[in-house]
Amino acid sequence: MTLTQRGLLPGTVDLVILTTLEDGPRHGFDVSRTIRARSGGVLELQDAALYQALHRMERAGWIEAEWGISEKGKRAKYYSLTRAGVKQLETEAGFWRRYAEAVFRVLEPRGEEA
Repeated sequence: MTLTQRGLLPGTVDLVILTTLEDGPRHGFDVSRTIRARSGGVLELQDAALYQALHRMERAGWIEAEWGISEKGKRAKYYSLTRAGVKQLETEAGFWRRYAEAVFRVLEPRGEEA
């Protein structure tokens, strides 16, 4: 089973979306495309999961949305981080860095245990 088949690990959806929006406003398709590109094609969000997460984060006050015109000339909803979203991103990123470091420590060869 590949990572793409397994989907994102629980709790990572918010992190990757918020990180993507850190660079500035993006419409939903661009968020999805950027996540896929930055992860080398390993991470992929299904449309339903992406838009559910975007709407949930908008209700939470982490992001805000504004209508605009996409690069293809179509009307699109652009999402951007709020101050609360920046704080949430810092919290989420800190947690995931500590978590990943702990997992990597467990994966170290047993001969390196202290």
